[in-house]
Amino acid sequence: MGQDDPTLAQDGADAQAVIQDAVTDVGILDMMANNLGLVAAFVVLMYATAIICAVREVMNSTTSQGSVAWLLSLFFLPYLTVPLYFVFGWRSFSDYAKIQASLGRAERARRADELGLTDHEETRDWPVLTRVAGVPFLAGNTSELLIDGDATFSAIKEAIAAAESSIFFQFFAIHDDKLGREMADALISRARDGIRVQFLYDDVGSHSLSRAFLNRLKDAGVEVCGFNENHKFLRLLGPMRLNYRNHRKLVVIDFRTAFVGGHNVADQYVGRDRWFGHWRDTHVKVEGPAAVACALSFVEDWLWASGERIDLPQVRDIPMPGDESVLVMPTGPADKLEECAIAFVEAAARAKERLWITTPYLVPSLDVQTALAAAAMRGVDVRILLPEKRDHWTVWLATHAYEDTLVQRGVKVYRYTDGFLHQKVTLLDNDLVSIGTVNFDNRSFQINFELTLWFTHERMIQNVEAMLEVDFEKASLTWPDAFRSRSYVFRVFAQGARLLSPIL
Repeated sequence: MGQDDPTLAQDGADAQAVIQDAVTDVGILDMMANNLGLVAAFVVLMYATAIICAVREVMNSTTSQGSVAWLLSLFFLPYLTVPLYFVFGWRSFSDYAKIQASLGRAERARRADELGLTDHEETRDWPVLTRVAGVPFLAGNTSELLIDGDATFSAIKEAIAAAESSIFFQFFAIHDDKLGREMADALISRARDGIRVQFLYDDVGSHSLSRAFLNRLKDAGVEVCGFNENHKFLRLLGPMRLNYRNHRKLVVIDFRTAFVGGHNVADQYVGRDRWFGHWRDTHVKVEGPAAVACALSFVEDWLWASGERIDLPQVRDIPMPGDESVLVMPTGPADKLEECAIAFVEAAARAKERLWITTPYLVPSLDVQTALAAAAMRGVDVRILLPEKRDHWTVWLATHAYEDTLVQRGVKVYRYTDGFLHQKVTLLDNDLVSIGTVNFDNRSFQINFELTLWFTHERMIQNVEAMLEVDFEKASLTWPDAFRSRSYVFRVFAQGARLLSPIL
């Protein structure tokens, strides 16, 4: 063989690579040997932190299964689990609860009664809901059901154009696209007219917002704030807030008119996305005392996010333009209990004839599953309307697993086929309707800040019934063996996604 034999050259290169790896390993070991004190300190710190997290998990446990999983992971894999626990397990919003107290949340029921706003009959009939909301049903409202994006954003633009003093604009997801720029233009125009405009967005949901988009708003006089702006991810004096998101979608004009529902501000919500096509969603417009209650939710969020207190108008007479009673229910991780879940479990438990639910995601806790199955077993027409299309793979897979569990227990699950369904609406008998931002998943029930409006007037109930009947006509009923007819691989992935349900 000659000197240029490629085999010898390759062997030489391999030998050189082995020697270099060995030298590198020796260097690392040598560095560690020369810094044993730092290495030992790091190990002690990590295990000490793991112990603190473990004790906190024991003292704040909500489910034994989840807590045991955290404890085992903290013990065996502290280096990986401690950072994850700070993001997903460390739930502490005592600072937000203090803000609620400072703004007089505990006094609102009494204040509503003094002003003659309380509907005592509805408040008496729905004690659990009113306890969760912290306020009574408020009388004297008008409401308008807004079906799909065109109706919703046309109404919001019209209200913005008519604003006289203030605009609160809050959404989970805002995109720098055609609709986003249209809404920005509307807000900028009013800010230049001297109207105070406050723009609150969620940092996670609106992560794609460009600095130029936000600066354009600020330069025009719009007050802009991200929900976690003063509570950054790596802030050591509190929990890492990345997992806790403000999922509310709320616009309030002059403390008189409010818009709440499922829409975010992006082109897909008005059907401009080719993949999703028709985007089926629902918002509601309310005028009257309920709009004031919605404004107070924004005031709390704004103070926590920006540190700035909004001066509330001192009024003795709040306009009562209609005859509808509305309960405004903001919920979130600052609640002492999982109050959002309590409210919807109570609704399921009260159902006698029907319980119709529309939600884009179905990842319920065991309590919620039990309430839905129990209602179906006692003869209630329990229907859940889900999208056939997906927008998040993991949640979509987990939804299929939960769908199968509920179908086997008599719950009727429908899949919407005319585009993508994103609305969050519940219809209970002929007695109660909810419209808001809450999905039927653990994230909405336990983790996110959400907002739900509850209605009892027959006009709203009839309007929602007619709307949902049309939706069910555009959906297909899931048969009992549908999940089992799927491939084994699909079922494995679906059940695997279900294991992630606490954070979905």
